[in-house]
Amino acid sequence: MEETIAGTEAAQIPQQRGESLQDTAVRYAEERHWDVFPGTWLDAVDGVQHCSCGDPACAVPGAHPARADWASVATGSATVARRLWAKQPAASILLPTGLTFDAIDVPETAGFLALARMRRMELTLGPVTCTPDRRMQFFVLPGAGVKVPDLVRRLGWPVASLDLDVLGEGAYVAAPPTRFGARGAVQWACRPTPANRWLPDVEELISPLAYACGREARR
Repeated sequence: MEETIAGTEAAQIPQQRGESLQDTAVRYAEERHWDVFPGTWLDAVDGVQHCSCGDPACAVPGAHPARADWASVATGSATVARRLWAKQPAASILLPTGLTFDAIDVPETAGFLALARMRRMELTLGPVTCTPDRRMQFFVLPGAGVKVPDLVRRLGWPVASLDLDVLGEGAYVAAPPTRFGARGAVQWACRPTPANRWLPDVEELISPLAYACGREARR
């Protein structure tokens, strides 16, 4: 069952309910052919949730890799994914970038503004996540990191002035419904559907994203 949470004019954010982390991870591998790997999880101590990593000052409790060699654990096999989450059903769902997709990471306010512009421009969108730390990640074809600096400069924006990052090889994103401690869960601003199985190239989305981040920077 899906519950739709009102956002802005830009998007409605669907929230999955009644599905285990294991089932969701398996579905990402099986239906989207995304590599997945289990991250840390939340442990309750005296009624307070703490990250399984044991660091009381953890910046993203319950939503980061649990081991340094996480890239070697990532799998695109639904069978292996099911086995991994059977060992720790509460583990967060993390998706390595740079393989089947890169992610353009921007502030939430800029992301919703960019979504509104993209829809007016009738651009084809891939999945987009919205995180509890008020960031959004736009899924695009791999290789975006090489293209973005030149594309942004061509649009007239100083690259260093924009809060716009590319998550590619060696990085990862947290996938819904992973929780960030008490801050809430990652959700889909644009959920995966059969229509967006084929991802856009970053060149198609960079103009509204750069504009939105530039506007945010001027604030």
